[in-house]
Amino acid sequence: MSTCTTVSRTLDEPISGTAATARTWLLLEQPGPWGAQALTSSHLDPALGRALEAAANGTGVRIALIRRPGRHADFGTPPLRRVYAAHTTPGNVWLHSAMTAAPERLLDLDFAALGRGDHQTFGTALQGRPHTGDPLALVCTNGKRDRCCALLGRPLAAELAASGVEGVWEVTHLGGHRFSPTVLVLPYGYAYGRAEAHTVKEVLHGVQEGRIVVEGCRGSSAWERPGQAAELAVRTAVHETAADVLSVVRTDGAAPRWEVTVAHVDGRHWRVIVAQGASLPPRPESCGTSVLGAPARMDVVAVRELTAAALAS
Repeated sequence: MSTCTTVSRTLDEPISGTAATARTWLLLEQPGPWGAQALTSSHLDPALGRALEAAANGTGVRIALIRRPGRHADFGTPPLRRVYAAHTTPGNVWLHSAMTAAPERLLDLDFAALGRGDHQTFGTALQGRPHTGDPLALVCTNGKRDRCCALLGRPLAAELAASGVEGVWEVTHLGGHRFSPTVLVLPYGYAYGRAEAHTVKEVLHGVQEGRIVVEGCRGSSAWERPGQAAELAVRTAVHETAADVLSVVRTDGAAPRWEVTVAHVDGRHWRVIVAQGASLPPRPESCGTSVLGAPARMDVVAVRELTAAALAS
């Protein structure tokens, strides 16, 4: 029986513009098994999980659980757990970390402020500090959501860890099971699909140099899906690899067609036409369902650099 990943790859489904959307990521270490809805179906207190979901709702903050790669037999929860917060909007990209013995302290965070990119609350509530280690590579491995994430994600995470990649963690959910193995790289927040160990290492090396690898990239979580596709299209068109230099400053229109304005820190602007299409033929979007669907795809129709006169009009 074919998996959703096999079908997606065979049909050459495009991955640009498919990343999860989150201006800010909040990650809590939680070893042990995870259920499909990990915040309320793991060894984390489900009441706390529900409260965290409610606190983050509508703030631009996305919460996920993380654990180190390896076997996940139930050996209990460590007394101290790692917590990360990362903001991905260009011009204010940061990654902070903390240790806590009381995960309920996360409820003391000002989620609205975190979503806006203010890290002060992370420092006040959790004594968080800027992360000084390697960038993070978060590999989705939650087989309870989709078996592809376990079958393909866990071996990737294990291979990366065994080869000395310091920042690799397993994560509960990044969306897009059919693009497994899926990886989110922080602090810049770019997601990758159909990832292999050598490409992830290249991506991480690029991040350390302030560079974004476009190949295999699903988009930046800072933007909605049309913006993700538009920003990647501009990077490709002008061969721009520098991180933190492109921003989606305006999106006009609605599905199935948008006009997206992408700006460079050097003053250049581009108008990108993005059309929503359907990936055909119909197929299951996840191994967890037998329902056939036609996943939405973001097709870039045109990329045009704007003149000063066009910007002024």
